[in-house]
Amino acid sequence: MTPPLVPDHLLLTIDHVGIAVPDLDDALEFYANTFGLHSVHEEVNEEQGVREAMLAVGDSDTRIQLLAPLSEESTIAKFIARNGQGIQQLAYRVADIEAVSAILRERGVRLLYDAPKRGTSDSRVNFVHPKDAGGVLVELVEPAATPSAH
Repeated sequence: MTPPLVPDHLLLTIDHVGIAVPDLDDALEFYANTFGLHSVHEEVNEEQGVREAMLAVGDSDTRIQLLAPLSEESTIAKFIARNGQGIQQLAYRVADIEAVSAILRERGVRLLYDAPKRGTSDSRVNFVHPKDAGGVLVELVEPAATPSAH
């Protein structure tokens, strides 16, 4: 079986920048009042231990993702305890997460999960280990397939 063709650059665009916040409601108010950014999607992801909101930036489809911990044991709570509130990850959109993951592994890059997990809005996600990406937690996001219009 021939693997799908993936462009050399692998990444389609910046999907979002994830920002760890201690309180989602306070952060939503701050971003709305300060920058005029408003939530276009909110959800709770129990597996990831977060309550999150995606904020639209201008008329682009690039988002700011606010991530608040559901418990002190969540990865985001640990991030905030260690680093304080701030940028937690940079997410790139990809067309085929399995193909991109395979290529990155061939290039010696470690991914946090053996197989993609469910992300925001039923996307599929995986993360590049920060030690293999210059200290940055890089998220790979394959958006959920959109139903075709009838």
